[in-house]
Amino acid sequence: QVQLVESGGGLVQAGDSLTLSCAASGRTFSSYAMGWFRQAPGKERTFVAAISWSGRSTNYVGSVKGRFAISRDNAKNTVYLQMNSLKPEDTAVYFCAADLRGYADDRSDVYDYWGQGTQVTVSS
Repeated sequence: QVQLVESGGGLVQAGDSLTLSCAASGRTFSSYAMGWFRQAPGKERTFVAAISWSGRSTNYVGSVKGRFAISRDNAKNTVYLQMNSLKPEDTAVYFCAADLRGYADDRSDVYDYWGQGTQVTVSS
């Protein structure tokens, strides 16, 4: 069993930055990939970014490339999502997820464990 707890969300203005964290416990964190997904009001949950078990491979949705950066600290069992130049359309609940296969996959159905989410609101 893997427990994931997100933190770092909040209300910011357009152009600001935020860093989300996801702390993992349970199994060996360094052996599985981590992903960030988001769900805007009235919309389906969509992929944002993912990082492989080693950290050497990352994957981003096109709309956040160059603005967001995913990273991990295996010593702290934590994955981060640095979000810069935030836009109102980035407003959503952000979820982290763990994929025991270890690949930086963008498909939500391959992830085995999910956190409860953290709200990010970007005002214009």
